[in-house]
Amino acid sequence: MTRRILEITGTDALHFLQGLVTNDLHKLDHGLVYAAILTPQGKYLADFLLSRHGDAIWLDVDESLAPMLLQRLTMYKLRANVAITETALRVRRGTGPAPDGALADPRHPDLGWRLYGDEGGDDGSDFERIRVAHCIPETGIELTPDTFILEAGFERLNGVDFRKGCYVGQEVTARMKHKTELRKGLTMVAVHGTAAIGSDILTPEGKPAGTLYTQSGGRGIAYLRHDRATSGMTAGEARVDPLSIPAH
Repeated sequence: MTRRILEITGTDALHFLQGLVTNDLHKLDHGLVYAAILTPQGKYLADFLLSRHGDAIWLDVDESLAPMLLQRLTMYKLRANVAITETALRVRRGTGPAPDGALADPRHPDLGWRLYGDEGGDDGSDFERIRVAHCIPETGIELTPDTFILEAGFERLNGVDFRKGCYVGQEVTARMKHKTELRKGLTMVAVHGTAAIGSDILTPEGKPAGTLYTQSGGRGIAYLRHDRATSGMTAGEARVDPLSIPAH
């Protein structure tokens, strides 16, 4: 896990971010907030965790997306009283007893806590297994520039708010929520055998059904066409069967 922490300060910081991201940042009063920034066409650009620290908001993002996100936020800033700076802060995370100052991961209770400071790293928990067990997508693997966040499960993961008002890409996201039935999306599958991340999934008749991503403990996260998700699919040499996602 390599993360970058951006600090957003200034009298307009909250209002500025509120008009850009998918979640309601008034929830910062209660802890970490999971959110994303989208294109005007409603497609994923970056996902991150936000937290309030005094007058500052810290944005915890995958290092690979940090330069693009910093540039994008700076572009949107215009004349707002906002400063966006990179920090040297690091992220610790774990699933055991939470240390002082740690914040609960809002996506799922099994993801445990995160703590920001001078030290980084994990407590040895198998976070890949946890992600797969609860179909939690990862930046750069299941979450890519072609992603629509509702297909990636952001509503289930507390990453989007439908009552907060406008943000970039909001109209497309709201239309997908209220006017259409999702025909594709991330789901959990049973994997019998092994297949590389990104392997095509085929129906028993050989029709394209989706893509297989992260796998752990005989299960995997897959992007599937719901109308073709059936038992006996294949990905490479592996058999793939759809599973339901556990509620939490």
